[in-house]
Amino acid sequence: SGHVQLPPPQNVTLLSKDFDMILTWTPGEGSPPDVTYTVRYESQERMAKWIKVPHCKNIHRTSCNLTCVLPNFFVKVRARVKAVSGQLQSPWVESQFKEYHLDVELAPPVLNMNVKENLIHVNASFPLATCVESFSWMYDLNLWEAGSEDKKQYEGIFRKNTLTIDTTALRGNYCLSARSSFQSIHFKHSKFSEPVCVLLNHKG
Repeated sequence: SGHVQLPPPQNVTLLSKDFDMILTWTPGEGSPPDVTYTVRYESQERMAKWIKVPHCKNIHRTSCNLTCVLPNFFVKVRARVKAVSGQLQSPWVESQFKEYHLDVELAPPVLNMNVKENLIHVNASFPLATCVESFSWMYDLNLWEAGSEDKKQYEGIFRKNTLTIDTTALRGNYCLSARSSFQSIHFKHSKFSEPVCVLLNHKG
């Protein structure tokens, strides 16, 4: 037919990262500077029906957040992307299948601490998209004296709950660190957050 095709996007990957499901890709070699991308997805509930993603039509960036587009977090989906420039289009390139619930990658939570005289109130905040807030995210917390390997563990605290730690018997520099956890088929965990340390019951 003699018409020129655009180079297709490369490294098309459906990536689960920090509670989100994101399609990423890199521009095909020799892509023109004005190239844009359009994304669609397909669910295993309805194979061969590719559904448009309104916020990822003719975009310049090389990623598309699909988290809150997914119709069902318990069904595998895949996505595809094509390049467009003027009248030219590339072929579609498809990702592998992923399922949010099984494949979700957790980020460490951010610890919020309120230190009172003999108490510490701790809660964790998560970088969650609103559409997944109903999932039963939990967090585990470690408390230890700086320099010690002996960690007191508090496990399975519901995401919205505040943990209160009695510090009456603690004196010195104590550190806290938390990880996100989630029950799918097995328990999943994030890495632990960077420790936050606080001086307790010091006389000064």
